[in-house]
Amino acid sequence: MSDMLVKLYDLKPVSYEEDLRAWGVAIKRPVSVDKARVLQFVRENFGDGWANECECALIPTPATCYIAVKDKKVVGFACYDVAAKNFFGPTGVREDLRGKKIGAALLHRCMNAMHQDGYGYAIIGWASDRAVPFYQREVNAVAIEGSFPGEYGNMVEQ
Repeated sequence: MSDMLVKLYDLKPVSYEEDLRAWGVAIKRPVSVDKARVLQFVRENFGDGWANECECALIPTPATCYIAVKDKKVVGFACYDVAAKNFFGPTGVREDLRGKKIGAALLHRCMNAMHQDGYGYAIIGWASDRAVPFYQREVNAVAIEGSFPGEYGNMVEQ
């Protein structure tokens, strides 16, 4: 695992959201009344660690988090500015809905928000080996050599 770097100023406009809307999925920025539902989804599908990080993204207004909603239920999420400023993650989509571009739509929404917030680059924190090809394909992310554990080195478990 390593961190990855994304040039936000060089991203090509991509939107999967129209196709997702036709399928009944909306990408939204949650508001404060959504907090319990979002955290319950993250905790049940990805565990306490990611739920703790996601909770940090739900504190600012507007939230530094986006969610995917289908049939009035949270089915995916993506956060930024949580582990550190300029960091993307955590992110996840319900297992049975993976491969349908929901994660890509959430990623692009966050990357665009980070660029609008004034960042020229984004760091994808602690990308798993399985996720690296996804980030390379979607946002031309490149590995940052020697970055593990990086920002996460101060965790109790490290």
